[in-house]
Amino acid sequence: MLQSGSVLFDPIAPSVNRFFSCPGRVRLAAVLALALVGVAIPNLSWARSPQFDSAALLTPEPTSFAQCPQFFANGTPPAITPRPQLRELCYEAFAVLHSGTTKTPVFVAQRLNRQMLEGANEKRAKRFFADARLPSGERAELEDYKNSGYSRGHMAPAGDMATPTSMAQSFSLANMVPQNAQHNGGAWNKIEQDTRHYVKRAKGDVFVITGPVFTDAGPRIGANGVKVPTYLYKLVYDATTQRAWAHWQENREGETVDRPISYQELVKRTGVEFLPRSALQH
Repeated sequence: MLQSGSVLFDPIAPSVNRFFSCPGRVRLAAVLALALVGVAIPNLSWARSPQFDSAALLTPEPTSFAQCPQFFANGTPPAITPRPQLRELCYEAFAVLHSGTTKTPVFVAQRLNRQMLEGANEKRAKRFFADARLPSGERAELEDYKNSGYSRGHMAPAGDMATPTSMAQSFSLANMVPQNAQHNGGAWNKIEQDTRHYVKRAKGDVFVITGPVFTDAGPRIGANGVKVPTYLYKLVYDATTQRAWAHWQENREGETVDRPISYQELVKRTGVEFLPRSALQH
């Protein structure tokens, strides 16, 4: 069963504490694509032949996120495959579905708009921490990333954060995946900036869901075995126009920013319906 964190972590400052309270057990979500929870998918060339083994899925059920539904379009989180060690974490400016199997987020959800980003503070907190709401056996630790050859890649970017508290919280390792450093500072950074530029022009709320996709070839790092994703995606949904698109990137050096893929293509590649049907254009 999916659980919310039940232990407050020892955060960066006392003022952060009150934002990290979490409800007791929450009703599990359920059905996630194999790739997103650490179950291996074949190492495919998506550009040539996107595929997904739909027979491997169970019946989708919605995640709960009862304490922070505002980060999802129409207040409806994605439907995912039930797996052990999935926990919902609510932060001030984003929500995380975390996997204790990969020791990474399954996805991270945000609601952004022009007013929020106008208040964003580029002064970075730069104090990474492990969220103690997650049991020690299910989370990454700071030592896992040291000398690993990978950077701590934000899923909800620090550059999106409008308050000191949300900025500090964005450095939770629950919001990180092991990312190629050149990719993190290059193509992926460009995608994050382009997304912010779009939000600043949008007429209303824009919902963003970001996450990793794993293959059986992906290594693990550190004593806790943090899984390294093979791909990363960023889904952007404009609630005013009801348009959605996604960026799909390989987690490697030399990746460039290509044209986004369609929402339908993202669903095909991951097996996950990230948005409620009522949110999309018909």
